[in-house]
Amino acid sequence: MGKVHFIAVGGSAMHNLAIALHRKGYEVTGSDDEIFEPSLSRLKAEGILPDALGWHPEKLDDSYESVILGMHARSDNPELIRAQQLGLKIYSYPEYLYEQSRDKTRIVIGGSHGKTTITSMILHVMKHCGIDTDFMVGAQIEGFDVMVKLSKNAKYMVIEGDEYLTSPIDRVPKFHKYFPNIAVISGIGWDHVNVFPTFDNYCEQFRIFVSTIGDGGCLIYDKSDIEADKIAACAKVDTYGYDKHDFVVENGDVYLVLKNGKRLKVNVFGEHNMKNINAAKAVCNKIGIDDDAFYEAIASFKGAARRLELLFEDKKSNNLIFRDFAHAPSKLVATVKALREQYSEKHLLVVFELHTYSSLSEVFIDHYAHCLDDSDSAIVFYDPHAVAVKKLELMTDDRIKQGFGRPDLKVVHSKDELMTLLKEYPTENVVGGFLSSGDFNGLKKEDLQTLY
Repeated sequence: MGKVHFIAVGGSAMHNLAIALHRKGYEVTGSDDEIFEPSLSRLKAEGILPDALGWHPEKLDDSYESVILGMHARSDNPELIRAQQLGLKIYSYPEYLYEQSRDKTRIVIGGSHGKTTITSMILHVMKHCGIDTDFMVGAQIEGFDVMVKLSKNAKYMVIEGDEYLTSPIDRVPKFHKYFPNIAVISGIGWDHVNVFPTFDNYCEQFRIFVSTIGDGGCLIYDKSDIEADKIAACAKVDTYGYDKHDFVVENGDVYLVLKNGKRLKVNVFGEHNMKNINAAKAVCNKIGIDDDAFYEAIASFKGAARRLELLFEDKKSNNLIFRDFAHAPSKLVATVKALREQYSEKHLLVVFELHTYSSLSEVFIDHYAHCLDDSDSAIVFYDPHAVAVKKLELMTDDRIKQGFGRPDLKVVHSKDELMTLLKEYPTENVVGGFLSSGDFNGLKKEDLQTLY
């Protein structure tokens, strides 16, 4: 195995790929100007944490087989310039994943929402069925100690296909680089407005994704999604549409209704997760897993980290507190709806952090209109520091309320302000949803347990 260097090794996908290559036998080095948890501890445990933060171009030489460039790095990064001068092979991490899986059946899960959960479901079922696979998934899954696995012998490679950009020197979506044999589109809702300035431009990335499916491949898609359905109609490969799995809710428990009339209890809830189950089942059927084996496995699936994840439950006060990664409007609506329907008798409190470039942009804020209407109480967390980091203009609280179309919306700007406001709301018989791709200025489970 050769030597591989990671520029911006601290990223979520990058540090997991570094660990995967290290475990495969490569000599791995890396650099970054900032490394946060959990990347720091995980790299340290593997013995591949950089000795010092910063960029060290003098450490690169022609003994390296390749360099993997992360999106966090800039195009003028001194290590990147040094690698270019040396004529080293430079990959983005999606390009490198493809190189590592050329001879495998690649299953790529794309879509604006649901792709982490669908990928996690597929991996859970394959593991339960004893099918070895390589993978890359964007969240920690129970039963898996890494988010990227690479091996010599696995027949399959399951990849969560992100539509965000590949690298600072290759500004195209990551999922254009995987060339799937089996592709999924879970639904399309405009996101990443800093990169895709119009909805049609965003949809075009999915049309290109479908065009990269290999000969003899197929597309599995949410047929209830208008844009996904349009794209599937023009696909030059076999297509398979899915909708939500039949289900019932009894006494707070969710049961899949099977074709034979039997019911199967599952650990996830919400219509969006019933769609995710059918997407995963369609993929598993394509690789030879029959329905009986799929259902036996999916019954024990408990979800992926930060995807409608139960943080804690207090039976004395009858409270349940969830966290979720939801940040785009379509994700926000699905999560709030799921909580409302599952816990209709409780006071639904939703705290949503504007954290991504799109969500912090005034040009996009109106896309959140009525996304929080299903909640009894709604709070938006809007951090001026996050706005400054992304070099955007501050919005007024009134503008945010206008964007959400909810006059009673409360807007807070810090963790302390949030904790103070939460004391004014009910603290018994509450289901709380804390939704963000960030962390509310370091808000922890222990902070919430003092209230609920």
